Amino acid sequence: MPSGWAADLRRTAEERLPSVVARYYAAGSGEEITAREAADGWRAVRFVPRVLRGAVEVDTTTTLHGTTYARSFGIAPTSLQRCADPRGELAMAEAAGEAGVPHVVSSNAGHLFSEIAAVGSPWWIQTYLTSRREDALPMIEAACAAGPEAVVLTVDTPVPGTKQAAGDADFVGVDLSWHRANYAGGVAPGQRGRWAGDLMPEDIEWLHRRTGLPVVVKGVLHQADALAARDAGAAAVWVSNHGGRQLDRAISTAVALTRIRAALGPSLPLYVDGGLAGGADVLAAHALGADAVFLGRLPLWALAADGRNGVLTCMNAVAEELDEALLLAGVGRPADAAEALEDPL
Repeated sequence: MPSGWAADLRRTAEERLPSVVARYYAAGSGEEITAREAADGWRAVRFVPRVLRGAVEVDTTTTLHGTTYARSFGIAPTSLQRCADPRGELAMAEAAGEAGVPHVVSSNAGHLFSEIAAVGSPWWIQTYLTSRREDALPMIEAACAAGPEAVVLTVDTPVPGTKQAAGDADFVGVDLSWHRANYAGGVAPGQRGRWAGDLMPEDIEWLHRRTGLPVVVKGVLHQADALAARDAGAAAVWVSNHGGRQLDRAISTAVALTRIRAALGPSLPLYVDGGLAGGADVLAAHALGADAVFLGRLPLWALAADGRNGVLTCMNAVAEELDEALLLAGVGRPADAAEALEDPL
């Protein structure tokens, strides 16, 4: 793809989407300070390429929760995918499988989990917990019956952050009858007070016990919280500020990732999302300590631009950029990216 392809992809998507949906996808909370700053954190990272090391063999295969993927980056959970393309999560799953990347399905998915699983690609389920934990179980059990490989517990949403760019009232006239297909009379979009505002480390163990799956804790920015998740049995910590859609003025995930990796050392896998838009960003995230990197808005724009083929083309473009960046950095493997970091920890 040409230089600036990610920006071109977004423009194409915005031309094809209802304006309220495009605004919703792009929106951050509050003044959108955190959302705007996300990309700058990755672009600030500088490398010192390694040379005189012989032939560099690029290898981005990554094993996560027992499954080996061709790439060290994947697709983060996002809502309203059927607004982007009628096949929504099904198209995402197909593209993820062909590209060899992990695919995380939102609990708000517009297709039944059984339908998504039938595509045959490995997938994980993202979930929130409710104020009464048992109220979340029917959706979680439906997901587990379809065979995900991990459960991703989002912990940064006691209430949805207010987004000025696109509120619930703006969706009048947009058919959302399929939204949250796996809930029976579940929480309405944007409804406050139903997500758990009292999460504790014990909830990680409870979710693992109820599902039998590795629990990835998503939405961590503070070192102490990462340590608490580790001590409670989390299989991995996912550094995320929810795409700048929760607390505005929260720190960038690039900054948080560096601090959390320093606090945890090598003791626990770390994942990250937030403002990543190409292979150089993925390399930067690995250099700062991420074991896997997840892309949210980018594949969503790709889905809106050209459905399954758009997502696959997007994933392949990021892969090509990452391969070249690793080769030019002289490190070959994402796990070795810190060797080419300007100021390694």
